[in-house]
Amino acid sequence: MKDHAKIMIVDDDIDVIEQLTLMLEATGYEVTSAEAQSEAEKLLENYEPDVAVVDLMMENMDSGFVLAHHIKRRYPKTGVIMLTAVASETGLGFDVTTNGERSWVKADVLLDKPVRHEQLRAEIERLLQD
Repeated sequence: MKDHAKIMIVDDDIDVIEQLTLMLEATGYEVTSAEAQSEAEKLLENYEPDVAVVDLMMENMDSGFVLAHHIKRRYPKTGVIMLTAVASETGLGFDVTTNGERSWVKADVLLDKPVRHEQLRAEIERLLQD
């Protein structure tokens, strides 16, 4: 694990932000958060996270997709984990296991909400080692 890795959490649910922040800070990460795509984009002007944990649906249905594109364009080495409840809410699913899917999703990992803390920590550690 990278010492003092910088993690950015972006979610419009303050409870999710607080839970993930507590868990990740207890693990030793430096955590910054935003409650919207627009707020995150402003933070990214002067902040390069090692990993970004991004909700898919925020102020717009595609906010997570747009933010992931923005992050990867500005900081190509930043790992992006996208959290989504789309599959459980709609029955529709997508993945990031193929190059074709990653070419438009721009996330390195896709996790369903509610996310298990152990699973999120494991994915963050894997991305930090890449």
